Amino acid sequence: MNRVKSALYAGAALSMAFLAGCEDSPEVNTPPPPAPPPVDPTPEPPPAPTPFTIGLLPDTQGGSDAMGQAHVAIHPMDEVLKHQAEKGVDMVLALGDLTDNGSDIEFAEWVSVAEKYAAEGIEFLPIMGNHETSYAYTQNWIANMKNFIPEDAVHMPGYEWVNYYVIRENVLIIGLAYYNLPIAFEWIKATVNEIEGEFDHIVVASHDGLIGAKYGQTLEQIVDGTKDDDWVFYKQEAIRKFFAAHDVIYVQGHEHQYQRSLVSAKPMLQTLPSSSTPTGGNYRMDVYTQIMSGNASYKGYEFRFGERDLVQAIVSQKNATMESGSTHFDVNSSLLTFTGERVDYESWFAEHTAKSNAADQDFDADWKMLDKFSRAKNRCETIVYPNSILADTRPVLVLQPEYLTHDCYGADGSYVNLVGGVNATFNRTDTRTRTLGYTPGFSRAETLTDLVRLAYQWLFQFHQPWSPNLNSPARVVPDGGADEMVIPETTVDLKEHVTTSWLPAEAGTASAVVIVSGTQNQTGMYQDDYGVPKDIEAVAGLAMSQTNGGAKQPVTLPATATKSWDIADAVSDSYAVQFTGPAALDPASVTLGVRDGDAWRALASDDCVVSGGFIKSYVGTPPMRPAACAATPLVGRDTVYPNRWWAVLNEDAELALIDKP
Repeated sequence: MNRVKSALYAGAALSMAFLAGCEDSPEVNTPPPPAPPPVDPTPEPPPAPTPFTIGLLPDTQGGSDAMGQAHVAIHPMDEVLKHQAEKGVDMVLALGDLTDNGSDIEFAEWVSVAEKYAAEGIEFLPIMGNHETSYAYTQNWIANMKNFIPEDAVHMPGYEWVNYYVIRENVLIIGLAYYNLPIAFEWIKATVNEIEGEFDHIVVASHDGLIGAKYGQTLEQIVDGTKDDDWVFYKQEAIRKFFAAHDVIYVQGHEHQYQRSLVSAKPMLQTLPSSSTPTGGNYRMDVYTQIMSGNASYKGYEFRFGERDLVQAIVSQKNATMESGSTHFDVNSSLLTFTGERVDYESWFAEHTAKSNAADQDFDADWKMLDKFSRAKNRCETIVYPNSILADTRPVLVLQPEYLTHDCYGADGSYVNLVGGVNATFNRTDTRTRTLGYTPGFSRAETLTDLVRLAYQWLFQFHQPWSPNLNSPARVVPDGGADEMVIPETTVDLKEHVTTSWLPAEAGTASAVVIVSGTQNQTGMYQDDYGVPKDIEAVAGLAMSQTNGGAKQPVTLPATATKSWDIADAVSDSYAVQFTGPAALDPASVTLGVRDGDAWRALASDDCVVSGGFIKSYVGTPPMRPAACAATPLVGRDTVYPNRWWAVLNEDAELALIDKP
């Protein structure tokens, strides 16, 4: 017997002897421990996240009347807010240039329109534009905007009422005045680091940005900047890296045209498509989303300098100037809806010819959808380039016109990839010629060579066979005679930002849910720099717009291309997606399903499912199926990989494995 057991026995004997000598002692009643709570075998799922919708209100300045009094563009502003109220927005970001001259009359006009919608419960976050910072007084701004800027806003020290942030649901929203992005950058970083974990998404709203269509701080403050004036120079790259790392959605006004693009943390030709690694899981591209919100005023701007192709890829572009052949302005209304980790974006436009607040200039906007995307934080992504790239252009790892991606994993082990299709339906836009000069001793550029160097270091991709520029082999040209740099007009073919995003399984699905987005935003539209329509199938692009020094040629669009700015009924190029479900699922009990409104349905009935793996030729030449299957998508099940399914689609889709009916 060991010592531990001996001690236990001795202790037990002493206890028995003690009790025997105390038989008349009252009994000690020890209450039993409380019973553990019953275990619910089917615990309640966590509550569904509450959607939060942000509306973007572009510039609303309205010009001056015959007496010289400036006004707010009341008719477009009211149409935007009416549209956003009907869509159920929670908050409106007024993205600067609320007024033209910052006068009390203009502020009163703006407030009179905004108050109607604020009374309905819509929250406003007003941003200072250059027309406020130039023409208004601080006290005017605070007096008129104090009742709109939320009471719980956290203000940047030294820039109170100018730069501030709020958190709504799981979204951090930062508002910055015109030209304040570099000034506020250290404060933004400190804020994000301090409150990280309190939000899932970041929206930075300002009047202008680093990369413009007509303007942009990189152009104005670096390439065309002043010697030793480095407040943007030393922060520009750091801002791009920080915004890309934190998946920022950057929204702005100022440009009086609509544009959505990706801005990269590094040169675009070094920005590789994303996928997944065994140790790190899914990873995103090194980019952030930049949205120029369009127009709600009585003026429009031309597309002046084009794509800043060194660091930018444009995926949507539309402007209307009502000059140089353009017959109208656009008014734009854009919506960002955040639901948990998911983001849904829609942008709408309406054409109008109003030029003043006169009663006969009032109009009812006929809204049409211009742009959209849906994605989640857990995603993979790629840029799918147009097939107008010449065959002898080096691919340099990224210039991919096919719908081909690597594996992207859901939390349950499902994974998805795109396995076929070509981007043959794309939009095209022209830019105009501009020149830049320099003043030795004053400007950053001391010589014409300096100016060209700066343009290629910060804005445009220098063309070489190993670093092709798809917009021209000569994006900037030194004009020695005039001693200035020419940025020639060119033609830009837009890219697609295609994402595969994962959400958890939900009621009605047997696997996690994947969102495929970005395939049907372009329809074959072509416009010039002022917004005049051109026929992409009949008219060549501008001279020197192709990589070989010639012009981009007319293209033959697929029969499905609608050639319309309205993408509500747009059809994407045929592409193939492959979905591999968890190994634990019984392949005989599930099928590939698609979200249809609030429900799920099978993409195809069992009779219409092709047996066997995907073959690339199926995108253009599908295999034989029963005649009754002609109206259903081409769907197959790979017999080698039991839970692998594939489909050929012509639209964005949300897919999952679902139980067979």
